[in-house]
Amino acid sequence: MNKVSDFLAQTGVFFMATVDGDQPKLRPLGAFLEADGKLIFGVGGFKDVYKQMKANPLVEIAACKPDGHWLRYTGKAVFETDYKYAERMIKESHLEAIYNEQTGNKLMTFHLEDAKAVDIAVMGEGESLL
Repeated sequence: MNKVSDFLAQTGVFFMATVDGDQPKLRPLGAFLEADGKLIFGVGGFKDVYKQMKANPLVEIAACKPDGHWLRYTGKAVFETDYKYAERMIKESHLEAIYNEQTGNKLMTFHLEDAKAVDIAVMGEGESLL
């Protein structure tokens, strides 16, 4: 996981694709953490992205570094049942204004299972990171 985590840390913002019926949906994300041997991501439980992932948990994350290398990280989203990951992500990513008791918004955290991660050079072959 360190290679994928390091890659994402170098990009700052990355993009995650989901499916809404037969329409792909893509959005920027930036928050993630590495914990218990997993890369943990989060989305708002009140957002369409969460509903899309519950209906179809297959997602793809793409990121690009300044040197032109890009990452394709694909797998099945599995939502965490322990809220400790969400609490940590909220604190470390400074998301307290969005996810708190006053707003009632919950951060739903997940990791990817059956995942594949490939680092791809602009004009080269991909290298597996997992």
